[in-house]
Amino acid sequence: MIRSPKVPNSEQKSLRVAAVQMIFADSSAGNLEKIEHAATKAAAARADAVLFPECATTGYACDFGALKPVALRQTLRSVAAVAARLRVNLLVGSPIFAGRKLYNALVVFDRCGRLVHAYAKCQLVEADRRWFTPGNGLSLFSLDGVPATAVICHERRYPELVRLPVMAGAQIAFHPNAGMDALPVSRAKRRGRDGIPVRAFENAVYYVFANSVGPQGDGKWSAGDSKIVAPDGSFLQLADNRREGVLVESLDLSRATRKYALDSLRHPRFLASHWRRMIPEMRRRVRETDLMFQRWFDSTGNAPVA
Repeated sequence: MIRSPKVPNSEQKSLRVAAVQMIFADSSAGNLEKIEHAATKAAAARADAVLFPECATTGYACDFGALKPVALRQTLRSVAAVAARLRVNLLVGSPIFAGRKLYNALVVFDRCGRLVHAYAKCQLVEADRRWFTPGNGLSLFSLDGVPATAVICHERRYPELVRLPVMAGAQIAFHPNAGMDALPVSRAKRRGRDGIPVRAFENAVYYVFANSVGPQGDGKWSAGDSKIVAPDGSFLQLADNRREGVLVESLDLSRATRKYALDSLRHPRFLASHWRRMIPEMRRRVRETDLMFQRWFDSTGNAPVA
């Protein structure tokens, strides 16, 4: 059973996080091997939570229309088994079914290998729309008692997707990404020139970004630049634009004050009242969405559950 997000744990002073920068394999089996290898490396570095890129289980150049629910479910159950074996929280970008629809999601497994959250990308790019249904909720979940949120790839451009969960308690924003740009665009994003530090600064939270890297096929490139950003917008870790790697950093949670988001819950008063009313609705939608994906994950058979 998926558990509701916990309130902040006053005893929790830090969380050690990892961001994995990947070159996608040409098969789910190959990507699963990469996920296990990187997770093992992060666990050896004492990471509590490990973030992988968007669609890490399949790669982003996948023929998503050919995905079979039973095979995808087994891949995700294999990821869950890695989380349980290593006793680490794994946050993995992956397609996921619910009903007869396919979503582009971030799937979160806890240290026991339990599915504790699944967030479906709601702001889709043109390449997504061919295969994926947009989500209809936001992300709020707990890692070892620490509230967190997530956005996926293109959604860095929509600040409200982070702002409201931070108002509700999130101290860390996780961002799986899979760059699919022309080379000049990819180059323009390198060395952190992608707007991400703004999301950390404007909310006074940590931001963990895991990207694919290098040529993606069809003349597309990914800038890499996986990173871990402090609440003041400074880089704690920044990867290059060429190689795979695992960034690991301990986050001092006392710095993730959420100050500016909390200020917005007070002034201006006319707007604050609307923010406050949205928070319970957001929590309700998180619970509903998590249960929807949990039912599919726990089901059997090759046909999507009606």
